[in-house]
Amino acid sequence: MRTASSSLWFLLMSCCIWISQLGTGCANIVPPQGGPRDTIPPQLIKAVPADSSIRVTSRTLQLYFDEYIEVQQGQDNLVISPLPTTTPSIESKLRDLTIKLKDSLLPNTTYSIDFGSTVKDFTEGNIAKGLRYVFSTGTYLDSLELYGTVQLAETGRIDSTLIVILHKDSTDSALIKSKPFYLSKLDKNGRFRFRNLPPDRFFIYALKDEGGSRRLSKNTQLMAFADQPVYPQLQKDSLALLAFAAEKETVPVPEPAVNRSTSKPDTDKRIRFQSTLSNNQQDILQPLQLLFENPLRSWSDSSIRLFSDSTYTPVDSVRITADSALRTIRIQPTWLEGNRYHLIIAKGAFSDSSGKTLLKTDTLDFTTKRKTDYGKVKLRLRGLDLQRKPVLQWTQNEKLIRQTALNKAEFSDDLFMPGDYQLRILYDTNGNGRWDTGQFFGARRQPERVTAIDKKISIKPGWTNEYEIDVTDR
Repeated sequence: MRTASSSLWFLLMSCCIWISQLGTGCANIVPPQGGPRDTIPPQLIKAVPADSSIRVTSRTLQLYFDEYIEVQQGQDNLVISPLPTTTPSIESKLRDLTIKLKDSLLPNTTYSIDFGSTVKDFTEGNIAKGLRYVFSTGTYLDSLELYGTVQLAETGRIDSTLIVILHKDSTDSALIKSKPFYLSKLDKNGRFRFRNLPPDRFFIYALKDEGGSRRLSKNTQLMAFADQPVYPQLQKDSLALLAFAAEKETVPVPEPAVNRSTSKPDTDKRIRFQSTLSNNQQDILQPLQLLFENPLRSWSDSSIRLFSDSTYTPVDSVRITADSALRTIRIQPTWLEGNRYHLIIAKGAFSDSSGKTLLKTDTLDFTTKRKTDYGKVKLRLRGLDLQRKPVLQWTQNEKLIRQTALNKAEFSDDLFMPGDYQLRILYDTNGNGRWDTGQFFGARRQPERVTAIDKKISIKPGWTNEYEIDVTDR
């Protein structure tokens, strides 16, 4: 009886083990979770021809990496110097990258390939930054360099989308008609660097590369140039280029979209305008401005009258002008602080280019700010070169708000509009009180230089705001 029970117990346990094994065999295999994330970019382990090879004749270049790779915007990121006439082909497969050059190789020339962000690993997208490959068709590698910076002349800021190019042709038209010989991109600090250059004469430029043509195509395009040719074998100092546009680009005003299937003819003949009043308050440091939708065809200053106080006392000596585009009317009296004003615009005072006019007399009631709404400012400027005719510029979001020519290293004002400002120093070469752009063709005149100061100035109302600033701190 004991033997039968033992046999039954053994059989039951065997079935349980078999069932548990069967269940385990049908379960999903889940890879282990966790572990450190791969942050190491692909490493170049071999190249054919080898990096820094000489006497190279092959136009097919093969690079092998230690992990699976992916090519990211290869044609845009890859910079081959000297620049090829025909775009090379770039192919990647697993760990391998193949570049096929379409142009014939120049004799006794050092070629370099800067990969930028072209190569990244397949799994985590880690970019192989700083990857560079060099070879020569001659018996040695050229090793000369040129380096420097590019700044926007008007603001002193950096535009890292500009490129720097080298031409061998000395004619100005080469910048329009020909592709450059060498190219370098700016880093985030506006710095460029050419390496593996031959002992030759070059003409250096910076460009806003619009459309990828690497040419100057219009006067509104940002560009920079050096006054003299550069020689890598002689150049010891950093080059400084100032970028400018010879002309301002005009932005066309888009026409409003009209659904002609449902729209009705515009029968509204009322002229529309806005004022620069803020909360029905007028800045006593600025004129009152009326802003119109369309250019004015006619207007009458005698139809615009300014009155003061509840007694409607006429204000004398009011200067009323229009801007050159005839879209803005400026009204400038000597404002009294904390005072009440009434601007009365008579019927028919304005008519615009679309035939609209002021159909009835309009009145703007407002008060002016008080002096306590403004702040006092005292600045002491260290490192300022007064011989260079400095002009202090106040900006907000890169928009010029105010500027003052300086004849001493101090600035003070008892009435200053509160807000946060950035400062710039314009070195006003011709002393006309404003920034002047450069000109490449013909005059070959450099633009005036503006230096940005990386210090925010906060003006508080009702306070004496004092700052000591080093203008070389940037």
